[in-house]
Amino acid sequence: MPQSLTLALSKGRILDDTLPLLADAGIHPAEDINKSRKLIFDTNLPGVRLLVIRATDVPTYVSLGAADLGVSGKDVLMEHGGEGMYEPLDLRIAACRLMTAAIKGAPRPEGRRRVATKFVNTAKRWYAEQGIQVDLIKLYGGMELAPIMGLADEIVDIVDTGNTLRANGLEPREFIADISSRLVVNQASMKMKYRQIQPLLERLTAAVEARTA
Repeated sequence: MPQSLTLALSKGRILDDTLPLLADAGIHPAEDINKSRKLIFDTNLPGVRLLVIRATDVPTYVSLGAADLGVSGKDVLMEHGGEGMYEPLDLRIAACRLMTAAIKGAPRPEGRRRVATKFVNTAKRWYAEQGIQVDLIKLYGGMELAPIMGLADEIVDIVDTGNTLRANGLEPREFIADISSRLVVNQASMKMKYRQIQPLLERLTAAVEARTA
């Protein structure tokens, strides 16, 4: 009997982009995920189930083996560190950029900068590479408020269109990384369940390539 596979999906915007891609790959949940309060869903593929969890939890579930595979934003993977996982496929969905931003026209501060972000580890690495000393302030949302209220000189956040920044009098500044959603696979699962994972990987690769052909 084949071993079962669990694929962890990120809630929110990434889920909205992931479900059509799974459909293109011939993977369909047994019921409408958006209309259900359930967190675990069977699919049309025998032994393949979907787990719908917070985006920030996907790397933890996959790295510790509670899920065999996962769909996670590159921003979350950079922050988590990616230990215990392979990242075999860029799904090319939910694309955006990780950038610094500050009040429009504000001069860059001399000396140490106060930076608000939820990406503390990523920001710490990036500023260190630039040779800039920073005091990092961890926030969980509403980053644009931090410079406006004098809490921080600048922020590190995801930028899609930049409309939210502009609406709050901020401007994007330094580019840190291109972000998109990636397929990640638990390293032990890749060895133990290779015969189940490889066909799934091929289906998703073909679906991504068909979209960008």
